[in-house]
Amino acid sequence: MDGTSTDPQQLGIHWDGAVNAWHIAGCLYRMGRREWLTDAGWQQMYDAGIRTVIDLRTVSEGQPREADPVVSAEVTSRIQIVHCPTEDPSNEEFTALFGPYLRDPAHYADYVRLFAVKLATVFRAIAAAPGGVVVHCAAGRDRSGIIAVILQNLAGASDEEIIRGYQQGMRGINERHRHHRAPHAHDAYLEEDALEAVLASRSASLLEFAHSLDAGAFLTAHGVTEAEVAAICTKLGSRTD
Repeated sequence: MDGTSTDPQQLGIHWDGAVNAWHIAGCLYRMGRREWLTDAGWQQMYDAGIRTVIDLRTVSEGQPREADPVVSAEVTSRIQIVHCPTEDPSNEEFTALFGPYLRDPAHYADYVRLFAVKLATVFRAIAAAPGGVVVHCAAGRDRSGIIAVILQNLAGASDEEIIRGYQQGMRGINERHRHHRAPHAHDAYLEEDALEAVLASRSASLLEFAHSLDAGAFLTAHGVTEAEVAAICTKLGSRTD
C-alpha cells in the first residue's frame, strides 16, 4: 500500500503533513488532527483507499490554527468526515479524573465507563463506513489510542502489539513536541530517559486495561449489533491495497 511499510515494526503512515499516523489493522488507521494534512496528504490518503475519516474530538477542538495548511475542497470532498465525539468535557467527573484532557492509560477504564455509549457510536460508524477508515483525535495518542486498543482486543492482538501501538502514538506526538510547542505545559517534550520511564509506567497501565476488556461484549452491551461487530472484524482483516 502506498505510504505503508510492510515491516510490522514500522507501521508509520507517510501522508504529507500527517502527524502521528499509524496502521492499526486491516484497513483501519489512526492519527492526530486531520487539519495538519496538506493537499498532497489528502490525495495520498485517498490513493491508499481511505474513504472515511472519523473525528473523535469535541466541536470546540475542530477550530483551525494559524499554521494549518490551506487545502482545497476538491481533495477533501472525496473522503467522508464523520464526527463522533468520545467525551463530554462538561462532565464534572471528567475534570476530576482527567484534568483538561485524557493523557494516561491508567484512566482508560474510567473513561470507558463514563463515555461507553459515545465510544460505541464510534464503532457503529466504523462498521458503516465505506472503504478504509482513519480515526483521529487531537494528538493521536489517547482517544484514538482507546479506539485502537478496543479494535486490537477484538482482533485478538498480542500484548506486544498493543504496547507497540500505544508507544508509537506516544513517541509520535512527543517528537512533534520537540519542534512545536505542546498545547499544555504538563504535556511538554520529554527527553529520551524521561520518555522511557513514562512509557514503562503507562505501558503497564495499558495492559491492565486491555486485559480487563472484552471488546465484543462491551460493544454489544452498548448498542453495537452483532452484524456491526462482524463488519468491524471484516475491516480488521482486510486491506485497501
